[in-house]
Amino acid sequence: MYYARCGVPDPPKPPHTTKDYVYFTGRPRWNRNIPMRLTYAFSPQNMITSLSMEDIKGAFKRAFSHWASVIPVTFVESDDYGFADIKIGFYYGDHGDGEAFDGVLGILAHAFTPESGRFHLDAAETWAVDFAAEKADTAVDLESVATHEIGHLMGLAHTDIKEAVMYPSLKPRERKVELKIDDIKGVQSLYGSNPNFRFGSFAESDMSSNGAFDWRVGGERLIRVKWMMVFVVWFCM
Repeated sequence: MYYARCGVPDPPKPPHTTKDYVYFTGRPRWNRNIPMRLTYAFSPQNMITSLSMEDIKGAFKRAFSHWASVIPVTFVESDDYGFADIKIGFYYGDHGDGEAFDGVLGILAHAFTPESGRFHLDAAETWAVDFAAEKADTAVDLESVATHEIGHLMGLAHTDIKEAVMYPSLKPRERKVELKIDDIKGVQSLYGSNPNFRFGSFAESDMSSNGAFDWRVGGERLIRVKWMMVFVVWFCM
């Protein structure tokens, strides 16, 4: 079995844990009135052709909707890339932000903390929206990566809860798009709850903590998703 892992190294566990979900230093968030409206747009020049724009936009629309369903934030696609709050693009290699992509199953994507809004994906990856149609062993589910990275864009760092979307590893050809209690509690602590959201729809087992640790990184920190091919054993970095 192969495993993939986000490239941000985990610092040592602190001696005391007060919560599972994790923020960045200073708890950065989008400083807008609640309910909040954020726009997102796709780069006109930096896209991929292996998937249709319809499929790409559909995956991102679903990814944004996962978060919008639990917080009072509406994500609206815009045609104005220059003025959009969140700017999405696919890039090869060195693309000018100091964090070059490195090809298949290296760094998948990176996003920045609020309120930067920059969201870059490696154009060299085998992005998929349907594993029945895409048979490659190295296929990466676009919606899963988008959902994880949107969490970073909203202010969440990595959690140690394995089932959570914000957990830093994922197997190739795996879909992981459903927010767990840890993801929800974390983002709601920043923005409050969507008035239509109810925790009662979640299994009781989802509500429990399993000893995650809390760590923080500073500034407008880049979140790099780095997938590493490891046979049988997952090596923590």
